[in-house]
Amino acid sequence: MDKNRKKLLLTLAVVFAVNMLLIALVGAVHADLYKRGASGATVTEIQTRLKAWGYYNGAVDGIYGSRTEAAVRYFQRKNGLSVDGQVGEQTLAALGIPSSGGSGGSYDGDVYLLARIISAEARGEPYEGQVAVGAVVLNRVKHPSFPDTLSGVIYQTDAFTAVSDGQFDQPIAESAFRAAQDAMNGSDPSGGALYYFNPATATSAWIWSRPLIVTIGNHRFCA
Repeated sequence: MDKNRKKLLLTLAVVFAVNMLLIALVGAVHADLYKRGASGATVTEIQTRLKAWGYYNGAVDGIYGSRTEAAVRYFQRKNGLSVDGQVGEQTLAALGIPSSGGSGGSYDGDVYLLARIISAEARGEPYEGQVAVGAVVLNRVKHPSFPDTLSGVIYQTDAFTAVSDGQFDQPIAESAFRAAQDAMNGSDPSGGALYYFNPATATSAWIWSRPLIVTIGNHRFCA
């Protein structure tokens, strides 16, 4: 084999290797993008959560069809997300489904979602109070009277004012990520509370009837 032919074959081999690497990288970047035509366990989980929260009324079959796409658009529109009908990292995080690419920096889906509700409900509170709000959410997940998933608790109808008044869609305070992680690790300054409220703004007689456990900052944490 002459020298020029060897050089040509080597060049072709390098080009082929580079192309395969680029294909792999592109595939990795888009690994967590679910859209019409996709199928599998993650699509089933997306449909399950959307159906539980009233966004989707189709079959939970693991197939991303037009009805799933419409439900995703509805969910995105109601929760301040970019409305494209596709489930990428941000929508996965809002649904509380971890993605391999990660959401909110190095934080997984549950920590990101918990940080979002902590920031929306308690960004002006002392750090201990932020952890306590996160603990209340997690206490509800464990309690039989509430949904048994983090996202189910957060998106439960009328459960958190911040979800309905737009605060939930605001940028997340950095301290909220740390507070969420601490709460996930077991810290509970609320003392096992299932409820909290600000006495300066609360108008519900029922919430005032709940047994007080502790007051942190502007929030009363109750059983």
